[in-house]
Amino acid sequence: MKKTFFLLIISLFALQSCKINSEIVYHKDAASTAITDIDIKDFVKEMKAMTPDSLKNKEFGDMDKLPSTWTSFYDLEKQQGKLKTKDPDSLRLMKKMFLKSTKENNEPTAFALKLDHFNQSDYKQLNAYTQQEKLPLDQNIYNNWDGKTLTIDTDNFNIKSIEDAMSKNSPAGGSESEGSTKGMLMMFLKQVGTTLKFDSKIKSITGKHDWLKQIDDHSVKIEYDLESLYDKEKKLTNKDKKIIIVTE
Repeated sequence: MKKTFFLLIISLFALQSCKINSEIVYHKDAASTAITDIDIKDFVKEMKAMTPDSLKNKEFGDMDKLPSTWTSFYDLEKQQGKLKTKDPDSLRLMKKMFLKSTKENNEPTAFALKLDHFNQSDYKQLNAYTQQEKLPLDQNIYNNWDGKTLTIDTDNFNIKSIEDAMSKNSPAGGSESEGSTKGMLMMFLKQVGTTLKFDSKIKSITGKHDWLKQIDDHSVKIEYDLESLYDKEKKLTNKDKKIIIVTE
């Protein structure tokens, strides 16, 4: 099921422009919940139009089985009879990671991936877990949050996890596909944005970056300049290494 999800993302990039939006909610108990949404409505329409009727069930059968309500990775793999790991840390994470699809007229139109109420220990384990399972997660989930203060490392303003997921699952695979992966992203990935929301009101923000701005009393928005990610000659006016957000 996870493989189908990742291959779907790769195919989406290859066919048309794509927008990815993430939201990270920071809770008072020092945990956070992250959700990434990917719109695939036009992608599915194009793919089905290009696929012969005789192959549609084979090509899209797995997508039709994807859950329409939040379902954990653990339950997905258990239902499929593919739950192989017995590592307790991996099983614990899988029970807190969720996938769901949105459908219109029985056609998938969007996917969402959720990390539910992760604490710092969970993120540390997730970092190790994703060395094997390349997940297209927002790098900002790894910023330090203690329940009151968020310390943002602006080196996390990147799309490395998306690059890694695409590279691993591409036909070429590995480092030899790195150049083509970046080229594909530059051509087809048109917008990446992350909203950081806080249960408590924002008290102060120290540090500046061109891509980050406060949008209300409880949230800030990161809008990635994809050209700057790959063009080292393009200079930013504000690019502090650390941004510290303190809440009430």
